[in-house]
Amino acid sequence: MTAQANHDQQVTQQFDPVASAYLTSAVHAQGEDLQCLAGVAQQQKPAQALDIGCGAGHAAFTIAPFAGHVIASDITPGMLATVAEAAAARGFSNLTTQQAASQSLPFADAQFDLVCSRYSAHHWSDIPAAMREARRVIKADGQFVMMDILGPASPVCDTHLQAIELLRDPSHVRDLSEAEWRAAVTAAGFEVIGLRVRRVRLEFASWIARMRTPEVYVNAIRTLLQGASPEVKAYLQLEDDLSFSPESMVLLARPV
Repeated sequence: MTAQANHDQQVTQQFDPVASAYLTSAVHAQGEDLQCLAGVAQQQKPAQALDIGCGAGHAAFTIAPFAGHVIASDITPGMLATVAEAAAARGFSNLTTQQAASQSLPFADAQFDLVCSRYSAHHWSDIPAAMREARRVIKADGQFVMMDILGPASPVCDTHLQAIELLRDPSHVRDLSEAEWRAAVTAAGFEVIGLRVRRVRLEFASWIARMRTPEVYVNAIRTLLQGASPEVKAYLQLEDDLSFSPESMVLLARPV
């Protein structure tokens, strides 16, 4: 089995059992980033839209009222089943699911008017390939929206954030920095037309419970956060109960 296949299998093993928790998670079900995505979709009115790494489907659900057809793609069967059930319950007959890896999308060139991804890319092991695939499947006049946690520019803050992310979820790869994201999408053939940064509060107890993190790793995360430097604690806006608020971005781009 290749390294990519091993990683994809690990992602599936992590997320298959917890799909329903992500559907009901307040962090995932709402936010300013979804409001921004809704505005893009309302303006674009895409005939065809794609949500890459859809998770529990909240980005796809946001687009659906304004689109002809939305495909929610993910490598995790449990997530796709959750999305399909929730879409039917919400009356989104124009939303379908497709099992697919971000770095190898089974779609035609220039198929989509709108391509997005939300809180998934930090699990991708090959961002450059995924960005090239996003560029391949988007139309010349399409829009691309990437939403994810941002890695800090400060090395010490970045090290702490990546460490606690990995301890919580072994399928975590990396939260890219703003500079890394700009470079990645530009190299793939996009022009960045907007980037908004906000804070997203992660309540510690539910953040851990959502991933069913083993207690030994929960204790390691607690130790890291409690012993962090003032710089790290300030960046994370660390609270007494260890809830924290990392930066999150909405990046808007178009093909060039």
